[in-house]
Amino acid sequence: MKASPLLTGLTWLLLCQSVGEALTRLVHLGLPGPVIGMLMLVLLLRWEWVRDSVGVAADALLAHLSLLFVPVGVGVMTHLALLSQYGLRLTVALLLSTWIGLIVTALVLRAALPRADASANR
Repeated sequence: MKASPLLTGLTWLLLCQSVGEALTRLVHLGLPGPVIGMLMLVLLLRWEWVRDSVGVAADALLAHLSLLFVPVGVGVMTHLALLSQYGLRLTVALLLSTWIGLIVTALVLRAALPRADASANR
């Protein structure tokens, strides 16, 4: 009996995350386990049979993405006192970090584009 592509894809996702977590804890890497798992998954996506099953799993997860925000909403509702106490500071921190991230991304892209244009003209 053949496993469904959805279950195979979810298995690949969870396996990569679990191995990444294990590597982080065993080797004390400076990156979080899910990031290492994601890097492993990027390498595994070179094989079509992995890519197809992970694609099916990704489509299923994206179809129900709105459900993943429910726990976050409940968490915010249970900490309204903290939000009222630190809300302004949190808002300023979120806005500043977003703008800093956008500016750094724009500067990196600006620095990288001339190199890409120069190599394309060769």
